[in-house]
Amino acid sequence: MHQTVRIWDLPTRLFHWSLAVSIVALVVSAKVGGNAMLWHFRFGYAVLALLLFRLVWGLVGGRWSRFVAFVYSPARLLRYLRGQTHPDDEVGHSPTGALSVFGLLGVLGLQVFSGLFSDDEIASAGPLTSLVSGDWVSQATSYHKGPGQYLILGLVALHLLAIVFYVRVKKKALVRPMLLGDKVLTHAAPASRDDAVSRSVALVVLLLCSAAVGWLVQLGN
Repeated sequence: MHQTVRIWDLPTRLFHWSLAVSIVALVVSAKVGGNAMLWHFRFGYAVLALLLFRLVWGLVGGRWSRFVAFVYSPARLLRYLRGQTHPDDEVGHSPTGALSVFGLLGVLGLQVFSGLFSDDEIASAGPLTSLVSGDWVSQATSYHKGPGQYLILGLVALHLLAIVFYVRVKKKALVRPMLLGDKVLTHAAPASRDDAVSRSVALVVLLLCSAAVGWLVQLGN
């Protein structure tokens, strides 16, 4: 018997799409350069705030947004790859989906962190370059402009290909649940909390994370 269950709470959905828009804006502004670099920095700060929010929300958010819901053991991952799936594997993030999430969050974190210490020696410099040595700035800049951006582009491309594969080949709905929050399941599963209280908590968390980013950026002044 099929049943509709709230899997992705509103804060998680807003985080997901806000992050996607911010990544696109970061890539475009970096390629355009010039005055667009001002927006590149702004979107970088936005991504940092979003990442901090996701770390907190991964501890206190809705049932299926919490890290504990999609931290899988190597044995569970191997069974999934062999086709020996667990009923809960397709509720929230699957074992392979979880790897994609953690990989993207980690690489984005490194990219934003390196951007804070980067300097193109022309017109743009990260807000924290004055706090570290020239060698550190050089290494951060090399990573930010080189391997870092290509890792992100590669993971984003892999993420999009995985979505197409799941939707077209495995006939799994992934986009609609991340838009509306609900998922049609063939077995019983606990729903994620998604009410006025949890949404208010998420807003407070986001504001605190944004304030923390603002404070961090001002350290180099």
